[in-house]
Amino acid sequence: EDIYKPQLRALLRASAYGNIRIMIPLVTCIDELREAKALIEEIKAELDEKNIAYKKDIQVGIMVETAAASLIADIFAKEADFFSIGTNDLTQYTMSVDRGNKKVSYLYSTFNPAVLRSIRHIIACGREAGIMVGMCGEAAADPLLIPLLISFGLGEFSVSATSVLRTRGTIAKWSKADADALAAKALSLSTEAEVAELLKASAR
Repeated sequence: EDIYKPQLRALLRASAYGNIRIMIPLVTCIDELREAKALIEEIKAELDEKNIAYKKDIQVGIMVETAAASLIADIFAKEADFFSIGTNDLTQYTMSVDRGNKKVSYLYSTFNPAVLRSIRHIIACGREAGIMVGMCGEAAADPLLIPLLISFGLGEFSVSATSVLRTRGTIAKWSKADADALAAKALSLSTEAEVAELLKASAR
């Protein structure tokens, strides 16, 4: 807390000068989000006492990047203001694989049915609760994965500056109906290899 609190205080003070949101990373249980939000309220009270300006209604969301958070995304969606799906870690933790270890890195793939179903579940829970669901990580800019994300209902694609135009171009090539049809086929498959083959054959 002695490290975390100054960081949160700095974010709140910075909010007086621009539009920011606070995203809590690597959460695994609702208690962690509640503790972070309580700490934010504590800092707000301290800033009020000193008449230090900050944005009163700043949004507090979470990075969904652990298998635990994915499984209880419906619970988190009731108390988080937004989701951002961290696909790099979500894939690693879902598949229980160290992507830096050459002996098991072959298991690391966002195309794995388990990872795709996890992503779909997270987005569905967020949409059901009426909160924004975005995605950061390599998958958000993957042209093969984009139609599935469109079908799932992803609300925001966070990509590097060099990937913006290509990502926008890929999104523009897909109608929701076509994306839904492809997603239905992809989710009916059993292996990562089958999904990858389908998406490569359907690329636009």
